[in-house]
Amino acid sequence: MQNKDTKKKIGILTSGGDAPGMNAAIRAVVRTATFHNIQVLGIRRGFEGLMTADFREMTAKDVSDIIHRGGTILRTARCEDMLTPNGPDKAAQVCQVLALDGLVVIGGDGSLNGAAQLARRGVNVYGIPATIDLDINYSEYTIGFDTAVNTGMDAVNKIRDTSGSHERCSVVEVMGRNCGQIALWCGMAGGAEDVMIPECNEQVMDASRLIRQIMENRGKGKHHNLILVAEGVAENFGDSEALAREIERITGIETRATILGHLQRGGAPTAADRMHAGMMGYKAVELFQNGVQNRVIVMKDGRYDHLDIFEALETEKPYNSRLYDIIKVLSI
Repeated sequence: MQNKDTKKKIGILTSGGDAPGMNAAIRAVVRTATFHNIQVLGIRRGFEGLMTADFREMTAKDVSDIIHRGGTILRTARCEDMLTPNGPDKAAQVCQVLALDGLVVIGGDGSLNGAAQLARRGVNVYGIPATIDLDINYSEYTIGFDTAVNTGMDAVNKIRDTSGSHERCSVVEVMGRNCGQIALWCGMAGGAEDVMIPECNEQVMDASRLIRQIMENRGKGKHHNLILVAEGVAENFGDSEALAREIERITGIETRATILGHLQRGGAPTAADRMHAGMMGYKAVELFQNGVQNRVIVMKDGRYDHLDIFEALETEKPYNSRLYDIIKVLSI
């Protein structure tokens, strides 16, 4: 057996907004590393904790009974220092002092950009995309998205019940400041009449067009309406409450707005999120063990894959309107 002093050592942190499934990813990294006799340092509070060397050694026992829990046992924070010229230098120096052979970063686009900053300074990094918004251009899936959609769907189902009873129009705002994937999926699965997302052009986001649609639906015999709005679009109208008031003022139809907010971040991760998190965590340690450096784990063409982190971050993915177009067909 290897002497402990010669063990390879990796760090792991969760950064940015929390996402259900982060704990499952932490568990997979720690247990895979333990299997390969790799020492793991769990870094608390993301890059903020890395700056102050806030860490503890983690063993297989430390990650028992966390696979079903939402949030992150390592906690998380947004680190403004990583956006300064000297911040990444300081973080890289801490990695050097801790003698890390690799650093696993679990988080969204901002977190993985932070990981790339460290890679440019000689730190060997492995990114695992985890964000409920599914706004990573280079991966078809991000940990937390399925749970967030299912949480949104549960709320939409309940809202439909009362909306139908009162013959109301319901405006439901879901998370997704710059990305409308949660709204699209909840709109498709919830039978929404319309979905308003940041990716669509101004005509699609036009309130007057939306109101005409609601009135046409009433003329066709629809007794209640469901509109899904991504939070980034809601800001264009002031907020979802303002949009609901405008709909009611013009149509005379009783309209209510429901803002789901951070409700979508919490809760036990779904089977899909646990599965993807486990596989991505395992894959990150496997790459480290095989000497492959500076990678981000992705889902591509339905398979787990990995990309050079610098190439991944340069990837652009144009908006595909097909799902929105299908929603409009099914809403007639």
